[in-house]
Amino acid sequence: MGNILFLSGLALTIGVKSTLQFFMKRQNYKGTVSFIIGFLLVLVGWALFGMILEAYGFIVLFSGFWPTVVVFLQRIPVIGWIFQQPFLVSLFSRSRQRRVPV
Repeated sequence: MGNILFLSGLALTIGVKSTLQFFMKRQNYKGTVSFIIGFLLVLVGWALFGMILEAYGFIVLFSGFWPTVVVFLQRIPVIGWIFQQPFLVSLFSRSRQRRVPV
């Protein structure tokens, strides 16, 4: 049920056409296929393997959003200073040059 709500929420947020374009991009095929096969495994009854495969697909699909998440976390007033520490900034700085995939 959570997967259906996730997909419907994504479609309502960015639109059905953009959602389909996102999942059908050539560079996102591996994540899309992993997510769908994981979803089907959960439906069949292999929940543990399905969730692991879904998690892998989710990470592959949305890995391009991490730079955006890092910038957002650094700008939160109370806890942003944690993400602005030099060792975390150097860790996140290499992924900042990438674009958001949507």
